[in-house]
Amino acid sequence: MSSENVKLQEIIGIDSELNKLQDMDILLEKILTEARRVVGADAGSLYISDGEKLTINYAQNDTKQRELPPGEKLIYSVFSIPINTQTISGYAAATGEAVNIPDAYEIPESAPYGFNPHYDRVSGYKSTSMLAVPLSTNMGDILGVIQVINKLDEKGKVIAFSKDDELLVTHFATNATVALQRAQMTRAILLRMIKMAELRDPKETGPHVNRVAGYAVEIYERWAKEQGIEPREIERTKDSFRMAAILHDVGKVAISDNILKKPGRFTDDEYTVMKQHTLHGARLFLNKQSIFDEMAIEVALNHHENWDGTGYPGHVDVETGAPLKIDAAGNVVGKKGEEIPLFGRIVAISDVYDALRSRRVYKESWTHEQTLEEIRKMSGTKFDPELVDIFFKVLPTIETISDKYKDDSELS
Repeated sequence: MSSENVKLQEIIGIDSELNKLQDMDILLEKILTEARRVVGADAGSLYISDGEKLTINYAQNDTKQRELPPGEKLIYSVFSIPINTQTISGYAAATGEAVNIPDAYEIPESAPYGFNPHYDRVSGYKSTSMLAVPLSTNMGDILGVIQVINKLDEKGKVIAFSKDDELLVTHFATNATVALQRAQMTRAILLRMIKMAELRDPKETGPHVNRVAGYAVEIYERWAKEQGIEPREIERTKDSFRMAAILHDVGKVAISDNILKKPGRFTDDEYTVMKQHTLHGARLFLNKQSIFDEMAIEVALNHHENWDGTGYPGHVDVETGAPLKIDAAGNVVGKKGEEIPLFGRIVAISDVYDALRSRRVYKESWTHEQTLEEIRKMSGTKFDPELVDIFFKVLPTIETISDKYKDDSELS
């Protein structure tokens, strides 16, 4: 069997892996990783169509990654380019055609597209061979573009992508598009649920929950790698966890507007009602069908518990709200330390960080320095100290996620 046929069989096997992933961000990262691996590309980018623009969603570069300390992730700039024929990826999106370039620095003047070496100069990395393939649906709609960069031979020398490489990535892109359409539909359903919550609480916006979920996944991934958890398990967990984290405050749909939209401070009675959103959210997933439902319960119920036991709702029965542990004064005992499930502890940090950094009708956004100082101060009281340490380790990636999911008011 030829090497091309072997790779084609490999792609068919990858298809089933892609179809197991439900979260759009996790899927996009997997698509780029597998597209690069199939053709031996050192680097690559994945763009998603956004109206008349392509926005970069993921970038990978093995050469630059090896220059980083163990555990660190490559940081990339979030930017958009117009869908037109002037750039390589823009041309692939505008025409629906693959673009295969042996040397980006030797593009003929007669070509409609060109290459901007700005990012090469900034990064100190030379992009030579490039292959851009559109993610096209069977209706001809362009969902995005996969761009793989610098094919390497057995000796690590950069060579051109072959015609067979082009066919392989095109075939891969066709199947990846089906998985991506399904993931986009799943994301749309989740964000509709968030939209319902936003009607009740203006803080619960799509960008906010995407940021919180993105931060949470980065913290989990770094924690899991340090624990020696297998990569396949990490990927499966990230997929469900990201969706569960998006829905961390979905229980607010059950809270009265008189409380939820009150401009001033809550009375004690109002605060007691407000705290019930954790139980309302968890109850939505009690008819468990998958690991996602398990995580959604864990996150919704526990993301307001505090490491020192002062959080809520504490040790209660999820279905009835009845106390399971009571102190001498008759109050519900809060979960403390590792009694709080891991995913609740992670989302707690992510949610507070984003809330402090975000402008609200009742407050201005905190500066980044103020926010980081507050996170440090709450280590060991509100937050798990180990996870706070990990939060600071992944902070550069968290800042990239913050840029990626800006609030609508911040977009130009």
